Formats: sequence, C-alpha cells, structure tokens
Amino acid sequence: MIDIFSPLLLGDLALSNRIVMAPMTRCRAGDQDEPTADVAEYYRQRASAGLIVSEGVQPSIHGKGYYRTPGIHDPVQIEGWRRVTRGVRDAGGAIVMQLMHCGRVGAVGNKDPRAETVAPSAVPSRHGIYTAAGMSDCPMPRALETHEIAGVVDEQATATRNARAAGFDGVELHCTSGYLPMQFLATGTNRRTDRYGGSPENRARFVIETLEAMAAAIGPGRVGFRISPGNRFNDMEDDEPVETYRALLLAVDRLGLAYVHVINTPIPGLDPLPFVRRYWNGPVIGNNELSVESARRMLNGGLADAASFGRLYISNPDLVERFRSGGPLNEPDRRTFYAGGPAGLIDYPTLAAQARTAVPA
Repeated sequence: MIDIFSPLLLGDLALSNRIVMAPMTRCRAGDQDEPTADVAEYYRQRASAGLIVSEGVQPSIHGKGYYRTPGIHDPVQIEGWRRVTRGVRDAGGAIVMQLMHCGRVGAVGNKDPRAETVAPSAVPSRHGIYTAAGMSDCPMPRALETHEIAGVVDEQATATRNARAAGFDGVELHCTSGYLPMQFLATGTNRRTDRYGGSPENRARFVIETLEAMAAAIGPGRVGFRISPGNRFNDMEDDEPVETYRALLLAVDRLGLAYVHVINTPIPGLDPLPFVRRYWNGPVIGNNELSVESARRMLNGGLADAASFGRLYISNPDLVERFRSGGPLNEPDRRTFYAGGPAGLIDYPTLAAQARTAVPA
C-alpha cells in the first residue's frame, strides 16, 4: 500500500510527500512579465506540497501567448523568481518551473512589439484569446524554417539554466494544451515535409531535441515533461495519437528524466496512464480532476507515483494538511482565477486560520 504522504524521489528531486501542486495560469505578472510579491506569497503559502510546478513561464518574448504571464528571459524576471523560490525553500518546499512556449496560441496585444508568432506550420488557432482590450483572434503564425528550430531549442535550454539560476529545483517542459511542443507533435498543426514533419518520429523530434538540450543544461534528473495524448484543447487535432506518443515516449525514455506528468484524459483507443506505463520506465505524476480518494486508487493501482492537484490548490494553500486531517476543503472562486490582484490568489484561509476565527471571543 502506497502512502500518499510518504516521501518520493523523482530523479534528483526529493519530495516530502506525493502530493503535487499542478501548474496553473494565474495572469498576475508585473509590467515586465516578472512575478510580483503577491505571486511569491502565493507559492510560499503552498510549500507543504511535495512538489510545486509553477504556472507556465515563457522562455522568450516569442513564447508568450496570454495576458500577464511571467517570463524567465530577462534579469528582472529572474530576480523576481528568486524571491519566489527563496520563499518556497524557506518554508521547506520544492519547486520546478514549467516552461511554456505558446507557439501559435496568443494575441498580438499580449506580446512584446518585437515578438513573432511562430509555429511548425502556418495553421492558425481558431480560438480567441483574452487581452487587456478584450477578446482577440489568434494571428496567422509564421512557419519556422528548418534552420531556425535549433535556435528555439536553445531558447528553452537558456531558460532552463535561468530557472536554475533563479533557485528552481528543476524544470518541466509543457508539451500539452495546444502549445508549441504539442503543435509539433500533432498531425493537425504539423504539416512539415522536412525532418520535423511527417512520421511520428519526425513530429516528435522537436520535443526530443528540446528535452535533450534541457537535460544537458542542468542534468536529466531535474527535467520533467507534461503530456496529454489526444487532448483537443486550443483547437488541436491529431489523427494518430497512439503512434505519436509511442514514438515520443520510446525516444525520451533513454534520457533518464525526472518524470513525465500526465493529464489523464482518455479518448477512444487510448487510456493515457496505462499507455504511458507501457512505454515509459521512469516516474509518473498523474493528473486530472483528482480527489484524495481517487489519487490513492491511482497510486495503489500502479498507474502513477505521485498525484497533482490544480483547482484544489488554488483555494486550499494547506491542501496536504487538509488531506491528512480529513478537514473540509475551501471551494475555489472561479471569478478570481485570472482576475488580477491578491483576491483569489493569497487570501484563501488555512485550517489553522479558520480555527482561530471560529473561537468565540
């Protein structure tokens, strides 16, 4: 029987328990795409998680897609993240940065004026995206030239080194939700005819090369990646997800990476967690609408080694303690998920705070 509160080693990452805070976009970055003091407090409050995976962070100006998401390519941003990691570390926690290059998903109004919108192929997303001026269409992306791809890979490696310099324990590559790595993987967004397109092995090449470069930058035991085979979020289509992700997993299994983080959204013919276990020998973090009970079943069924929780961590900074004691859970306020400011970010009470306020005068 696996105890969800037992320690775990994911590569070189030492977790005090198997409860992981999932990456969640919160749209609270400052004017220079830096994490603010409120963001630092948000992560510090949740440091009892065995591992925190940060919100998605753009590795370059070209990788930004959403309003007020943070970067890791500028000294101001790096210094801001140092405040975040210092707070988590001082509270006894561990944290990795999720790198998120949005590729074709993004609005011009959210980007640096110098930034381009690039993708594997000139196939625009049909989904709109929020900006300070309201909703906007995603622009037509420019297809990357073959000779440019090595530069994009190098951006991810540089961002990985910057994350370590900022005090992160490791880095996770975001390969799902319709962003650049997934755009290379999927048949609907990758129509290339060079060595990065066509066969599943070719479509997986960009992700493989990126993970190799990240591993070379800080060591494979500090690098993870997140996938969701067949997920259609952000207008994604893949005619052969089984072949795509089999090719990816078989290729990166040899790298000795810290973990794969799997959003478990079954589709006809593909049940992600059992599928990943078949082709991947390393540690697995399972995710998707979990409760503590379903997480325990997942761990003890051998499908994953750790469980990640998203929205429950928005409203319960002390989620580990609430799971351990069986205490009630705060309900998240969806109106403040992306609202900006401290409300809905750092003002959810802990059990201890609730107990203090409940004591009669």
